[in-house]
Amino acid sequence: MSSAAGKIMLVGIGPGSVDHMTHRARAAIAEADVVVGYVTYIKLVADLLEGKEVVRKGMTEELDRAVHALASAREGKKVALISSGDAGVYGMAGPTYEVLFQAGWTPESDVEVEVIPGASAINACAALVGAPLTHDFCSISLSDLLTPWPVIARRLDAVAAADFVVALYNPKSGRRTQQIVQAQQLFLRHRRPDTPVAVVKSAYRRRERIEFTTLDHMSECDIGMLTTVLIGNSHTFVRHGLMVTPRGYANKYELHGDGSTREGEKRGRSLSTGLLGWTENLRIDHAEGETVAALALRHKLPADYIEMVLTAPVEEEAVSVEESEE
Repeated sequence: MSSAAGKIMLVGIGPGSVDHMTHRARAAIAEADVVVGYVTYIKLVADLLEGKEVVRKGMTEELDRAVHALASAREGKKVALISSGDAGVYGMAGPTYEVLFQAGWTPESDVEVEVIPGASAINACAALVGAPLTHDFCSISLSDLLTPWPVIARRLDAVAAADFVVALYNPKSGRRTQQIVQAQQLFLRHRRPDTPVAVVKSAYRRRERIEFTTLDHMSECDIGMLTTVLIGNSHTFVRHGLMVTPRGYANKYELHGDGSTREGEKRGRSLSTGLLGWTENLRIDHAEGETVAALALRHKLPADYIEMVLTAPVEEEAVSVEESEE
């Protein structure tokens, strides 16, 4: 074993186009002695691999990739362990740390670890279709290879009810064909059938394909493992071939004219229906006889949370410089 300190660089190479790789990602691959990755990802950076030891692994060999990277680093080599998108978003960062910890590694060990971020599929697909992620969003993988389906289904149901914009990763494969259908059915329990959906395949790669559809027709689209499905929330719209989710400026500002605040609103302060305004109205409604149970039902919130809000001390709102631009 070499006495020289080795290094593992967990590199997010972005969506697949070299133009969308970060400077640090390119530099990490350039300085690496060994490049380890899934065969498809190795092909995406083929022009950067001259003179490197290249280790190609299959789809389900994530742990093997991490073990190989650690073994090479312990020999004093610099290893670039690559992931498409971001290494920490359904990528190799998690399994690599698991392997490292299992092997007794600590940050003070002789093997250095660096995570190099990259644009994930959710960022790439969103950029291609417009601005669907301007408000709250989340991502859920439909792969049940490692996660039990009831766990995935509960998450789908929860985010559908909570009106998040949702990105579905790993939506369908040759053997997993019903997960996207089940996801559609769960979303239709909470959202309109005409909710906008964007289906993006191979974003920024040679076979890129974009299809706009609606929630009730989502599962009929051409969907595979290289596809990311973006489901809008109740305010998302498609116009001129662009999918946009409003941030909510129209709730507070006059969008036509000088952009002044609407009556009852103030710049740099929460909405009149924000936490403090809502709490004040909640207290008024309760004082006028509306029960905690009725308030919980009307606002679709847990009764114990309503009770907590009603009994909490009244606080004044301070102006936040950080939030003044919103």
